[in-house]
Parts: sequence; structure tokens; C-alpha cells
Amino acid sequence: MLANIRLYLSRQASSNVRYFYEQFVIAALGWIPTIVGIAVRSVCYKLILRMDGFAAIENNVRLRFANFIRLGSGSYLDYGVYLHACPNGIEIGRGTLVMHNAILHVYNFRGMPQSGIRIGCDSLIGEGSIIRGQGGVQIGDRVYTSPLTQIIAVNHVFDDPQRPFIEQGITAQGIVIEDDVWIGAGAIITDGVRVGKGAVVAAGAVVTRDVSAHTVVGGTPAKLIRVIDGSASKPDRRIYSMESKGNL
Repeated sequence: MLANIRLYLSRQASSNVRYFYEQFVIAALGWIPTIVGIAVRSVCYKLILRMDGFAAIENNVRLRFANFIRLGSGSYLDYGVYLHACPNGIEIGRGTLVMHNAILHVYNFRGMPQSGIRIGCDSLIGEGSIIRGQGGVQIGDRVYTSPLTQIIAVNHVFDDPQRPFIEQGITAQGIVIEDDVWIGAGAIITDGVRVGKGAVVAAGAVVTRDVSAHTVVGGTPAKLIRVIDGSASKPDRRIYSMESKGNL
């Protein structure tokens, strides 16, 4: 029983003292709803994580290894978000939004130096999305992931038929998603992939190879659909933008 408790605690915080300290702060302040709770946490959560300026954190956000979490000014963690940031941590850039029930999980207990999750500025992680950062995940600026996307920087080895796969180890090459990428709902990005700047990954795609900049890919496995070259795919469509809001 004691061994199980020690194992649990080692998976929750960088030390036993940190575990009880972080959980005390979260238990005391993490439940407070509405803008009142957001205001309180934007100040008091600086006691347990690194925050540049002020970030908005809704109630019922679960944090583990909070001292390895860094939030940029104006970033936002929606209700039900789960961040597990064991070394080398999670960094969320200025103005980035992490939406309802998203999970960002580094989960590095093998001492891999490349592990971690880094998200740039003004990006959005969609509802229910999952990012696993054992191999290291780097996401650029203005990257939008739609709901239920998966970015999984780890893979199991299963070469030996005589041994259970859980005994054969893992590979963890890492994933890079460059600036201005849009990833459609339900898409999966597998380990070892780089998605180039300005690319679009269609909904439901499974990306197993690098994606060139300014291309659209889709399918299982994902293949090139078209090159983004400045021509309108549907010239007669009506486009809405923030700039045109006042004119509609």
C-alpha cells in the first residue's frame, strides 16, 4: 500500500511537499465559479505555476506538476482542462486558448530530455483535443486545432511476438506544427511528423508523414488534396471576418 501511494505521489508532483502545497491551493481556489473565480486564480495561481502577466483559468481545471507549467499573458484555460506537465513541462503562449476538456499530457517518467509541450501565441486547442508530449510537441503561433484532434508524440514498440508490447518500450521522435496551421475536427497527427507553415489538415485525417507548407491534406493515411496558391477554391462563397463585422 505504501509503495502504491509513493508511486501515485511521484506521478502527481515534483515532490511530496509540492503535491500537498499545489493541491491545497487548487482545492481552496479551483472551485470558485464565474469571473470572480477567474480573477482570484489569475492572481493566486502564481503561487503554484509560472504566469507572465495574467491568464484566465476557469473552475474545475486540473493541474499536475504545476511548477512546470508556464502561461503567457492573456492565455485561457477553459472548464475541465487537464494539464499534466512533468518535466520538461508545458508552455502556453500569449493569447492562446485551451478549450473545454482538452488534455495536455507530457507524462515523461523515462527521463527523456526531449519531452514537453510548447504552444505559441494566439493559438487555439479545440474542445476535447489531446496532446501527448513524450517525444516533444512544438506548436507555432496562430495554430487552430478543431474539436477532438489528437497530437500524439509517442509510439509503442511491438516487434517481438513473444513479449507483451508494454515490455518492449516506446519511441518518441516528436511533432512540430509550424505557424498558421489549421487542423480539422477529429484529425490525428502521429509521432515524427512535421506540419509546414500555413497547411490545412482535413477533418478525420490521419497524418503519418510530413505535410508541406501551404498544402491541404486529408484521408487515412493523409494525402495531398491541393496546394494553397492564392486562388479561391469556391469563388462565389460568402466570407465573414472580424474586420467586416461592422459592415454586416
